[in-house]
This record gives sequence, structure tokens and C-alpha cells, in this order.
Amino acid sequence: MKLAVISCIHGNYEALNTVLSDIDAHHADQIYCLGDLVGYGPFPNAVVEMIRSLDIPTCQGCWDEDIVEGLNACECSYPSLLAEKRGKQAHEWTNQAIHPEVRDYLATLPMALRQDNFCFVHGSPNSQHEYLLPSMDGFAALERVLSTEADVLFCGHTHVPYVRNLEGATLAVRVQQPGAPQSERTVTTPLKRIVNAGSVGEPRHGRPNATYVLYDTDNAEVTLREVPYDYQKTCAAIIEKGLPPIFAWRLAHGLEFAERAEDASHVCER
Repeated sequence: MKLAVISCIHGNYEALNTVLSDIDAHHADQIYCLGDLVGYGPFPNAVVEMIRSLDIPTCQGCWDEDIVEGLNACECSYPSLLAEKRGKQAHEWTNQAIHPEVRDYLATLPMALRQDNFCFVHGSPNSQHEYLLPSMDGFAALERVLSTEADVLFCGHTHVPYVRNLEGATLAVRVQQPGAPQSERTVTTPLKRIVNAGSVGEPRHGRPNATYVLYDTDNAEVTLREVPYDYQKTCAAIIEKGLPPIFAWRLAHGLEFAERAEDASHVCER
């Protein structure tokens, strides 16, 4: 069986449509979506309508939660005050543009999905806002996978695709209770994997191409797909709809852009 896993579409209908065509060309049997259907991009309603019409199982992303619960649901951090201001602009624009039935749909999305020995989340099993970066401490990364009781954890949120193999490891836990001898429990885990699908609608791997993942359940083969699309069409729509122009710039370059001059240690407290 061949699975396709997509994430972080961010209102980019042009990218989603092209990726769905690529998935169809590779004859995937099932598609999973890891959330962030809205935010930043110019076509949030069209993206959600497409996902719903195809009945694609979908997790709730941090932006999806933000639109449902309100601005203060966000636990994000911004590298500058100006970046935070643009984030608020994107939220306000999306909040006004979204259709009531789309908001209702976003509210129904689960935190996680399961199939066999696979778990699908947006950020991590702990939160839509936690980044599972490839540089994350190995023990912490393994703990995230083990907490799902799955062998393969699919995630997004970072907008950068990767595959991380967590080789079989032995975990020792020692417990010392008052008046009792120290006890120790050892657990040996088989190979676990974290597979990050990157981003369909706002890639940050240095190129504007959309990314997603194909996973073959028969041989555990992972293919990171990179799909060119007409990103200039989405860039033009960003400008036309009055979203911050820098969103078009970073989409065209496949990079996250944020000024750090005002306060490099600034953390969003909204």
C-alpha cells in the first residue's frame, strides 16, 4: 500500500492542486494531511473545500487551531517584533476571509490520526506548536515516537522535509523509593522513524517547490517528493489580496524571512 502525506498548505491552492495531481500520477492508495490548511496564503476556503471534497483524513495544525480558538491560542515565537506584527496581520486577514462552515470544519479536526503502526500529527504528539527538528536530542525524539506507540511518526510544522531513523536503543529507568531497594527497568526498542513531510504551500528548504512524502508500507520505503508549481500565481494573489508582500518574497525563495535587528530574543506573548 502506498501512502501520501501532505502538510502545511497555508491557503496555497495552486500548490495543493499540483501536488494532488502528482500524488495521483504516483498511484497513492491513501492521502493523509497533517494540518495548517490556512494561514499566510490567499485561498484558505478553496484549500479546505478541496481537502473536504476528497475526504482526506486531516490533523489540526497550529494555524487551524488559531483560527478556531482565537489569536491567543497561539504558542508560537517570532524572531522580531515586525515578524510578529505580520503574523497578526495574516491572522486577522484569514479570520475575516474564512467562511463559517470552514471554521466549523477546522474545529472538528483531531490532534492525531492513527493507522496500523503509523501516527500522524502536525507538530508533535505533545502539541501542534512543538517543532520536531532533525537536530532534536535523540532521546527526546525517541520519546515522542514511543509516546504514540507507533513505529513511524509523520509530522510537519517545520516546513523542511526529512527522514530520521532512530536505531534500536536500550532505555534504563532507575527508581529509588524511601525504605525500598532501588529498582531498575530496561526497555529495548526496535527501529523507530520520524518522517517530516515538509510543506506543500510554504516550503522553507531553499526552493519554492512544494514537498510531500510517499511511503510504501510493503517495504517501508520513504520518498521525499519535490514538485514545481506556478508559485508566481500564488505570489500575485498574495499581493492582490493585501497580505504582507514579504509573504510573496519568501514563497518565491522557499525561505523564512524575519528581521532580527529589533530584538533577537523576542518571544511572542500574545
